[in-house]
Amino acid sequence: MHPSCALIIWLAAVVGVQFVGYAAMILLVVGALLLKPALAGRWSAYVWRARWLLLTLWLILAYNTPGEAIHDMAWAPTFEGMAEANLQAARLVTMLACLAWLFLRLGHEGMIAGLWGLLEPLRGLRFDVERVVVRLSLVLENLQAPPEKGAWKQMLAAQPLVSSGREVLHLNLASWTLRDTVLVVLSGLGLMGAALL
Repeated sequence: MHPSCALIIWLAAVVGVQFVGYAAMILLVVGALLLKPALAGRWSAYVWRARWLLLTLWLILAYNTPGEAIHDMAWAPTFEGMAEANLQAARLVTMLACLAWLFLRLGHEGMIAGLWGLLEPLRGLRFDVERVVVRLSLVLENLQAPPEKGAWKQMLAAQPLVSSGREVLHLNLASWTLRDTVLVVLSGLGLMGAALL
């Protein structure tokens, strides 16, 4: 699969998740797990890292959505709020599964090659593709190593590092095949179907 095709499929899945219910989300996650069984470990790590975001999202939606409060208690969340909070939390967990699939499928080099392939047509509009790809490469490289405790203080106090030599970013660009076109068309149809549900 071409890396740009994987990025398009991922984007269609993430956007489509916003329009579907629990059954479709379960099907999407099960499909991703069947395609990449190693996904479970990375996905659970992403969910664990996002636990405070999930809790905050749930509390905000549960308490700020108008509706009927549980047992008519003023301090309790509403039934409608809890239903909306559960749905949005499930959507976020599903999007994290899609992100884990993308990173496992492509890796660092594949992400860069995929983004290069997607942005290449914009070169005619004087869009600086190389700069965007190099910056993304640096961000992805820095995300691979967890920061040390108190690293944010060091970043604010430290002098910028000057590179002593020139580094070259090599991209292995795969050729686009008919299979990639079929997968992009199917993901587009799936997104349209999800939006129309």
